Amino acid sequence: MALQEKYQAVIDSINQNGGVDVSVNENNGVLNITATVPSPTEKVTVWNKIKEVGGESPSDLVADIRMINSEIASGGTTEAEPLGKKTYVVKSGDTLSKISKEMYGDANKYMDIFNANTDKLKDPDSIQPGQELNIP
Repeated sequence: MALQEKYQAVIDSINQNGGVDVSVNENNGVLNITATVPSPTEKVTVWNKIKEVGGESPSDLVADIRMINSEIASGGTTEAEPLGKKTYVVKSGDTLSKISKEMYGDANKYMDIFNANTDKLKDPDSIQPGQELNIP
């Protein structure tokens, strides 16, 4: 199966979630996808689809999913999120351990997430739905 066919559901998810500047190309057995989505919600949806199709760390896919900076809505710049930066929007019932397990496959790395978000979090046990956390 060609890689683009394998990851077609991811490409469809990007398009269904308002993705723009979508680029897909295959090189040396690796599919490269770049796209910009409107917000953290759509970005998480796309990353969840990637994990659903390719597993936690697919070796045959490199994805650069950026977000349109929120300043666009207020007439500011159109900078996309920096390359390699991951974010996660907290859902009801989430804990840092649960997020850590989802993002890294290891619940014990929750302090890495906490330490990357000390500007937003004062206690690892007090996260709120809707918060956007940086994932190091």
